[in-house]
Amino acid sequence: MNNGNYNGGGRSPKTPEEALAEFMRRFDQFTKKFLNAPQFGLIGFFILLGLIGAYSSIYTVQPDEEAVIIRFGKYEGTYPPGLHFKLPYGIDRLEKLKTKLVHQAEFGFRTQSASKGQRTTYSKGGLKSESSMLTGDLNVADVEWVVHYQIADPFKYLFQASEPVRNLRDVSESILRRVVGDRVVTEVLTTGRLEMASDAKVLMQEVLDKYDLGIRVVAVKLQDINPPEIVKPSFNEVVSAKQEQEKSINQAEEAYNKVIPEARGKAEKTISEAKGYSAALVNTATGDAKKFTAVLKEYRLAPAITRKRLYIETMERIFKRFEKVTIVDSKIKGLMPIFSNTDPATAAAGK
Repeated sequence: MNNGNYNGGGRSPKTPEEALAEFMRRFDQFTKKFLNAPQFGLIGFFILLGLIGAYSSIYTVQPDEEAVIIRFGKYEGTYPPGLHFKLPYGIDRLEKLKTKLVHQAEFGFRTQSASKGQRTTYSKGGLKSESSMLTGDLNVADVEWVVHYQIADPFKYLFQASEPVRNLRDVSESILRRVVGDRVVTEVLTTGRLEMASDAKVLMQEVLDKYDLGIRVVAVKLQDINPPEIVKPSFNEVVSAKQEQEKSINQAEEAYNKVIPEARGKAEKTISEAKGYSAALVNTATGDAKKFTAVLKEYRLAPAITRKRLYIETMERIFKRFEKVTIVDSKIKGLMPIFSNTDPATAAAGK
């Protein structure tokens, strides 16, 4: 057909669609050159028809996508990432949706595309109607937020509503106005952000599930919340005072958590020591009582022997206190005692 390289100068096609497109271009050049002859007309027509059918029946679904096939206007099925085939010649219509990608809807501002190496810029022009909200105490707050969502069910996303993203935006605005309207302005501007974002996420998902839109809310993030410009200085003072209050509370709790557990530990230690001392005294007394009862029992059986044994044991305990003991018969007269220790107390004890 052509002596040139089919792959376009050595570059390999990235997808089957690109390969078929390249082949169709080459084939078109071939038909213009050779198919003017009558013998090639019918054959060329069928070849061309077959190539068009092959080209229109092969499709690739990327890893972050899912494909929905619509046959004669009716839903046929949802297909995962990979190479797939469908009926050619427009019988099956293909819709690809980024189901694994987390999309985001911005409210009160819009992200402007920036060139490489430049900071991202944001635009707020003409979006006050989205961000201006009335709080529960009839004050106005300027709330900017972002909703992160995924396409959970491609069929519902395509067929349950004509504009699912528009519906998502309407639901998000309605829910956040409700959440802000349930709180006073000081709470909205200071400590209530996390709670408001959590409540808004739950309520949004409930409404979206009720409408069966096939959308899953991943997160709701409150980007910026400000009072109106005319009262912003006063509100900034309120926010500063609130922060000082929170700081003082945290410092007090830190001191409390440091002192109280230490005191409790010391108290428990003292109580444990007292309980141990009490148990030791009780056990000692109980042992002494049992010992006395046992001695009394033996004394009643043999009073003389028991009395003598008690006397001997008592003498043993007494004499164990002395290092040297000299026993002198009281009948010997004129004996002068000699002690190596000149301590009078020791000498007196030796007598």
